[in-house]
Amino acid sequence: MTATREPVQTVTSLTNDQLREVLPHRWPFLLIDRVEKVTPGAGAVGIKNVAATEMWFQGHFPGTAVLPGVIVVEAMAQLAGVVFALAGAGPIGYLAGVRSMRFRRPIVPGDQLVLTADRTAGGRGFSEFKVSARVDGQIAAEGTITIADPAATSPTGKV
Repeated sequence: MTATREPVQTVTSLTNDQLREVLPHRWPFLLIDRVEKVTPGAGAVGIKNVAATEMWFQGHFPGTAVLPGVIVVEAMAQLAGVVFALAGAGPIGYLAGVRSMRFRRPIVPGDQLVLTADRTAGGRGFSEFKVSARVDGQIAAEGTITIADPAATSPTGKV
């Protein structure tokens, strides 16, 4: 078995069940509910519904629930991972870098995040993405992340 997959030519959307075929994440850490549009190797738009029952709201913050920024970054990274994986990367992509991340507004239970990940650069097992999370059309978070394919960057070619 090879470390990489065959690139997917065209995908228009992915259900949650299809996402679990692409990403290795599982509950409670699969943070994307669905992908509305994806172009393998180029970009995607995904949805994360923010539920009051998510475990981080128990302590962040009692009485004033706010989705932690690291969870927002992880959701954007998972979307970028879908773009990366469907382009033929290995079975798992690692978040390798976060740059210029800005948080513009709090994200609270009941919000729906519209996530975007657009590939801006890459090569040798790495891809850089411009990412954003919007709520009701307003930017809640945005920045640049790097995703790495450990199979492509490993000296042995294996994860």
